[in-house]
Amino acid sequence: MDAASIHESLREIPSLLLQRHVPLSRYTRFGIGGPADILAETASEDAFMAAASLVRRAGVPLEVVGGGTNLIVSDSGFRGVVLRFIASAIDVQDNQISAQAGAELQSLVDISIANSLQGIHTMTRIPGLVGAAVYGNAGAYGHSIHEWVHEVRFFDGDQIRAFDNEACEFRYRESIFKRHKNWTIFSTTLHLAPGDHDELASKAEEIRAIRDEKYPPTMKCAGSIFKNLLFNSLPTHVQAEVPPNKVREGKVPSAYFLEQVGAKGMRVGDIVNADYHANLIYNQGGGTAAQICEMVDELKSRIRARFHFDLEEEVQYIGFDSSRQSF
Repeated sequence: MDAASIHESLREIPSLLLQRHVPLSRYTRFGIGGPADILAETASEDAFMAAASLVRRAGVPLEVVGGGTNLIVSDSGFRGVVLRFIASAIDVQDNQISAQAGAELQSLVDISIANSLQGIHTMTRIPGLVGAAVYGNAGAYGHSIHEWVHEVRFFDGDQIRAFDNEACEFRYRESIFKRHKNWTIFSTTLHLAPGDHDELASKAEEIRAIRDEKYPPTMKCAGSIFKNLLFNSLPTHVQAEVPPNKVREGKVPSAYFLEQVGAKGMRVGDIVNADYHANLIYNQGGGTAAQICEMVDELKSRIRARFHFDLEEEVQYIGFDSSRQSF
């Protein structure tokens, strides 16, 4: 089925907003990406499930995206349907917060602080949506969102299911949802502990200032481009080279290794590696996905040659061939 035909079929689904040939650069924090044949958005679970099922039955390529914080979209775009679930309600009951996947993560953090609930205040200024935060087990300052997840509701391609924390198989920047690309998170419930409102607000403000200096809100970037490394998973010869003060909560920042191979200040066109943070790549204005990939590949090659292990990206890729896999 071609794009025109699938577009006509999707128009029959209520509560589905459709656009054609939309530049995906509008939906990524890098501000990069060519057009999608069709962009479909909805706040209705029923409409989302109907659209996803229709597209898959038709054999048309489908990608589900959130806020585009951790996306690199090909300069040629995506030949198929891009589907977004944008429901964003957040509800608080005692020490429990339920949030739909399309809610801004910062909104969830702000609401937790306003209700004197502690834990996710450390995730202040992490950009993106709640669903993506659960999907990638986002976190900062030694904590990750999995610590407070009680339940996740998701669509598995056939029906809505719910997993408890253990079933989500959370690990560092990982979850079971990353291994099942046809699953889509609809909502999550968090259990938090009571805290002191003023202390939480003060700590969140400290974190906000630090992150705004490192990752200015207007910067076109994905935050850290590579995952940090679990110290115990590193080859023995690499462990021996790492200064003890670089090991924090059992992890070694990728920035440490990138500094050793001259990453800071690198440039490919308008794609720049920050001169103050080796694990930060940003678009200075006119960068392309091809340039990001060139820099990422060069940095991975340098690390492989110097340390004999592979860095792994935090970002996901859309619109590329199978040689560039999403993680």
